[in-house]
Amino acid sequence: MDKERILVVDDEEDICEIIKFNLENEGYDVTVAYSAEEALQLDLNSFQLLLLDVMMGEISGFKLANTLKNSSRYHKIPLIFITAKGTENDTLTGFSLGADDYIQKPFSIKEVIARVRAVIARSNTGTVTKGEKWGYQGIEVDMESKSVTIDGQKVSLSRKELEILVLLIRKPGKVYSRADIIHRVWRDEDNVLDRTVDVNVTRLRKKIEPYGKQIVTRQGYGYCFEVI
Repeated sequence: MDKERILVVDDEEDICEIIKFNLENEGYDVTVAYSAEEALQLDLNSFQLLLLDVMMGEISGFKLANTLKNSSRYHKIPLIFITAKGTENDTLTGFSLGADDYIQKPFSIKEVIARVRAVIARSNTGTVTKGEKWGYQGIEVDMESKSVTIDGQKVSLSRKELEILVLLIRKPGKVYSRADIIHRVWRDEDNVLDRTVDVNVTRLRKKIEPYGKQIVTRQGYGYCFEVI
């Protein structure tokens, strides 16, 4: 079985070597780049995960992540930020850019390994998609027919509930704030409150039981679809 490939992008050589050594001991194939510019010269789609430092030269980790997530070629590559910056705003910025996780320096290498395993597991065995169909375990969403089945039984979702489900299930582990959900689901509608999102998520959870628990509330951040 081929080893899963990880790219570490950090301008601190000591940190890169520590991460590389320990992840290789766990069976991963690890490549190191000491700048975002160097990383962009590589075949990024050959990696199953990128670990990005935030504070780097001319192109920061945030800027690199934004470039990748806005690219049709690279937007599906999982990302973990590793950084000394640890304020709530920094964390929210990282998740809003599509990060799958966020680790603050100084970190324990055991934490890094655990988070790497979790993100790769989600990307390998989480949701599946085929055309306009999305699924996870007993959940099947067909966007062409706008239908949802749970363990083979059709369930009736409102348009907003369906759009929230698709938004979350398409990117397992990604946290969407209430503002993100309002922007993407209610679009240009006025006077939509955070409470409106909460009510729709509560109804959605009930309708997709026993999988309602997969829609997780991240206190202070928003909602995500979590796979086991």
